Amino acid sequence: MQASQQFKTISVIGLGYIGLPTAAVFASRGVKVIGVDVNARAVDTINRGEIHIVEPDLDIVVRAVVTDGALRATTVAEPADAFLVAVPTPFKEGFEPDLSYIESAARGIAPVLKKGDLVILESTSPVGATERMAEWLGEARPDLSFPQNAGEASDIRVAHCPERVLPGHVLRELVSNDRVIGGMTPACSAAAAALYKIFVEGECVITTARTAEMCKLTENSFRDTNIAFANELSLICDQLDIDVRELIALANRHPRVNILQPGAGVGGHCIAVDPWFIVHSNPEQAKLIRTAREVNDFKPKWVIGKVEEAMAQARMTGADVRIACLGLAFKPDIDDLRESPAVDIAHELSSRYAGQVSLVEPNIEALPAQLAEARLVALDTALAEANVIAVLVAHKEFRDLRSRLKPHQRLVDVVGISRA
Repeated sequence: MQASQQFKTISVIGLGYIGLPTAAVFASRGVKVIGVDVNARAVDTINRGEIHIVEPDLDIVVRAVVTDGALRATTVAEPADAFLVAVPTPFKEGFEPDLSYIESAARGIAPVLKKGDLVILESTSPVGATERMAEWLGEARPDLSFPQNAGEASDIRVAHCPERVLPGHVLRELVSNDRVIGGMTPACSAAAAALYKIFVEGECVITTARTAEMCKLTENSFRDTNIAFANELSLICDQLDIDVRELIALANRHPRVNILQPGAGVGGHCIAVDPWFIVHSNPEQAKLIRTAREVNDFKPKWVIGKVEEAMAQARMTGADVRIACLGLAFKPDIDDLRESPAVDIAHELSSRYAGQVSLVEPNIEALPAQLAEARLVALDTALAEANVIAVLVAHKEFRDLRSRLKPHQRLVDVVGISRA
């Protein structure tokens, strides 16, 4: 039986930056897809054939699959043959993983499960989260059997398959990237692999659920540690009066050295969060991973210090200063503000200098509630008003910035875009 025949209807729970593109790609392969989200506004937007996030070409695909009836969104789970859970997994105070969204999703789909269904957790999760999700499903549906109590003979197959795509390139990487698939049993893995092979051109690599969970955490902790090295270098070079970007360019001429570029910190729903899942589960062993997180979490404080240093050098008083923060997203040319260090920097500066901070983020139309003290303005307005300009994200709109500055304006460029 072909996978598309085995899975006639797929439900994607969570229609955000991963869930919506995944739903759209499945639908583009001729599979009926039901998207589920608690955000009624997002559901209505999708059902009009529009999108509520920024991702290149996603609007074209969504419009096409909604128009031909392959994709439909709703706020309540409906029966399907496979369920993909792609909901947030933040952490609580003390960096304790918050699995409440996964629990809510599990309890939401449990009433519509039937024998033979497949449930896949795509959310980046601490080790053991897939097993916990299966327990919640089992509690809600004692009439069905699950892998934790029935093994290979279970009525419901359960697996973990983390996403590993780059914002701005999601549609391409969903198809081309390899997928790590960890079932709670071999039969669960096989079912999940069959599902993803509907559109995945990369290899579907089989492992256990726990190893698949740890694989995603490892990938992002590796990246976080390498970014921390670059960010720590920037702090050291600032003290030694060395241009860190020149230094990195020179060091990278070594055939086995590839140092990343420093920035305002680390953000996003994965790299800024996932290492803490490892630290929380193994605090005594995860010393390097913890230190990297602490280095990257400190960087926004350093940036704020550089802004105030620029003010002091220009002999600006608190009443005179007009600060423009350029960029709020966690990386260039997207609208995603999750865990963004730029947001934290803007919030702190807006609190210290109320009414004197303007924000430029070309990819959003309104500020989040935590930035209510500031104004969202166009780049031209910010450059006309500000005497201190902090470049926090290397958006393409800022690339010719240096040529537009006036002699009295102080530039704090922590992403190196003014060197271009």
